[in-house]
Amino acid sequence: MDYDAQKGNVARPRREVPPVKVWVTDADKSEVAKRAEQAGLSMSAYLLAAGLNHKTRSVLDLKAVAELARVNGDLGRVAGLLKLWLAEKRGQGARAVDVEAMMVEFRELQGEVRSIMSKVVYERS
Repeated sequence: MDYDAQKGNVARPRREVPPVKVWVTDADKSEVAKRAEQAGLSMSAYLLAAGLNHKTRSVLDLKAVAELARVNGDLGRVAGLLKLWLAEKRGQGARAVDVEAMMVEFRELQGEVRSIMSKVVYERS
């Protein structure tokens, strides 16, 4: 078998072996098509992966991780602005201890977001 560099997998010879037929209901076919789309795969690739017990990733999960990464970056920027405010405007508008407590909470939230991202990525791989 040849390696398909573009797809990052082994290219299977086609037309040398007849396809495998699976009889399904319309509802089953729709569900397989939906799951294949969520995984970013063709129905054939999805069924092959499922049949060979390979794990598939949902494109939706990866999009969620990307969104969490954006939120994590936003939290970091807000914490940076709070730190700057503390350095330049200490004691003005809010008690420094309250702002410092908020910064600690931001860092904890960032840790939680990173933990969630890791679980999504590594549980799916």
